[in-house]
Amino acid sequence: MKAHHTLMNRRGFLGATAAALALGSLPFAARGASAPVGKTRIGIIGSGRVGGTLGRIWANAGHSVMFSSLDLEHDKKLAAEVGGKASAGTPREAAAYGDVLLIAVPYHALPSVGKDLGPLLKGKVVIDTCNPIPERDGEIVKWAEEKGAGLASAELLPGARIVRGFNAVGYTQLPNAAKRKPRFGMPIAGDDPEAIAIVSALIRDVGYEPVLIGPLAMGRHLVPRQPLAGERLPDEIRKIAATLK
Repeated sequence: MKAHHTLMNRRGFLGATAAALALGSLPFAARGASAPVGKTRIGIIGSGRVGGTLGRIWANAGHSVMFSSLDLEHDKKLAAEVGGKASAGTPREAAAYGDVLLIAVPYHALPSVGKDLGPLLKGKVVIDTCNPIPERDGEIVKWAEEKGAGLASAELLPGARIVRGFNAVGYTQLPNAAKRKPRFGMPIAGDDPEAIAIVSALIRDVGYEPVLIGPLAMGRHLVPRQPLAGERLPDEIRKIAATLK
């Protein structure tokens, strides 16, 4: 009975977000007048392999991107190389700048990100790409795995409208995604329908089809070495996700 109740709740959640996912295919300006039609201001917190790659793709798609990390000179060089509407700043400047924030840092750094950026995260749509990796992240991994990566991130980044995504696909696959047909799916998890819609539009700009697997609690499945890791077609992602709890 409990399992049936959980399944019904999940089905209800997925149904409730269907309209928002449809909204995600609309220009961002149709949901808010602060950006040019169809374009978004994106703050990148952590401009390494994942953040740098996605920032480049979004800048090339016409979005305004600010790169940030602990190395401002690296970010300035990256922004100059990318060109267009790419710029560089400190993490605080990028957090203030973006309508959407991409956080791509080692999981052990997330507590510092939440502490340092604090109020700047509240109400912001945040794409959480961060994975707890035992050989890199140390003591925080056990807690994050027990709580689940999605809910753990929400606790570390209070007030953010978090959508987990880009967690289970290698960064080297991202630049070529738009060239491949049919499109691969990108599994995502989140609690905020509007945030899910906004992130879904950005995922399509990268070249993937967003596949909502459930609320943020389901984000615990979006980590390497789990059933959803790697590139799969959308229907295959949905079939795998239906077997997860």
